[in-house]
Amino acid sequence: MTSRFDAVFVDRDGTLNEKAPEGAYITSPTKLVLIDGVGSGISRLNEAGIPVYVVTNQRGVARSIMTEDDVVAVNEQLTILLKEFGAFVDGVYVCPHEIGVCECRKPMPGLLVRCAADHPPLRLSHSVMIGDTETDITAGNVVGTQTILVGIISTPTAADFRVSSFEAAVRIVLSEN
Repeated sequence: MTSRFDAVFVDRDGTLNEKAPEGAYITSPTKLVLIDGVGSGISRLNEAGIPVYVVTNQRGVARSIMTEDDVVAVNEQLTILLKEFGAFVDGVYVCPHEIGVCECRKPMPGLLVRCAADHPPLRLSHSVMIGDTETDITAGNVVGTQTILVGIISTPTAADFRVSSFEAAVRIVLSEN
């Protein structure tokens, strides 16, 4: 199957896994719970030959709430949980910084730009960003990706598409809608 997309960028917390309560962070592997439909959705993207890259802000590191090793352990748990569905991600890009001190923290596009530089000939303009916040959407829009906002959110959005689930986002990526 040939896709119209070179890659799918996807936010982690709130898009792939259940988000921590407001002000809290996913600090250990035991706290990572996949959202229903994510494992099978990632598997379908894998089967279609579309690379999937996680791009995630993890400000808890800058705030000393967790360490970079904690983030690695949580991301390893994501890999383990996805494997149960025969699914995988092709890479994980993390911003551990505080707001306003870097170019990689979404809504800045640095994580997407770095991923594209690491994986030529990936074209950002032929990719899609899937996330649950307007911050994710802005990062994608800045570099020219298509954008999909996931979740029941009634506020205005700059996303190209708004869907209620990750599965619905995958259907758009695979041109099934």
